[in-house]
Amino acid sequence: MPNKIRVTVWNEFIHEQTSDDVKKIYPHGIHHAIAKFLAENNDMQIRTATLQEPENGLSDHVVKDTDVLIWWGHKAHDKVDETVVNRVQKRVLEGMGLILLHSAHESKIFKRMLGTNCSLKWREAAEKERLWNIEPGHPITQGIGEYIELPHAEMYGERFDIPTPDKIIFLSWFQGGEVFRSGCCWERGHGRIFYFRPGHETYPIFYNREIQKVITNAVRWASPRIFLENFCYNAKPIEKLK
Repeated sequence: MPNKIRVTVWNEFIHEQTSDDVKKIYPHGIHHAIAKFLAENNDMQIRTATLQEPENGLSDHVVKDTDVLIWWGHKAHDKVDETVVNRVQKRVLEGMGLILLHSAHESKIFKRMLGTNCSLKWREAAEKERLWNIEPGHPITQGIGEYIELPHAEMYGERFDIPTPDKIIFLSWFQGGEVFRSGCCWERGHGRIFYFRPGHETYPIFYNREIQKVITNAVRWASPRIFLENFCYNAKPIEKLK
């Protein structure tokens, strides 16, 4: 493994170019805001990629040169090429970490990795969200207190159509009354997956230091322990067969 964790921050980068309200918050794109705080860590090497680039910014070279892929998408899930989805899925199964933020619950890659619809209910009313840290001993929650409070957030509510997570580490409560499994971990093949709910484009959530801490911790948690091609093969017997 390399000395530094190679992180690729992927963003569809559409809202920031089409909405003045979003551009005011993320003038260089959500991917840039995430890459900037991750770059403060000496153990990480950061690159960004966007939907508009050739091969959606995720060429075979880029994916193979990535230890942890962070994904933010919303308006253009259907624009992601199936070849790219296949490539990312294969690499996660081989050991690459995958972190999906907010509306990436509807992304092709999330649905592919989990095998469910990943649907939920939502409401945009700038309401308060309280993310309860229910696994204070987990590596992703280190340095986080009993809860994170966001003054304004888009509500995501249950039922969240996902397979039962290997570990739920955050539960959200919203001012309107709903609750949501906001921090979920899975293992698929040799790779680790983390879904983290906060991050709507019209709120400055990715500037929140606690949210940044969670994502930074998640990168370290999801970084590969091994890269191993995931395939079926005809095995020779170890012992002599009669």
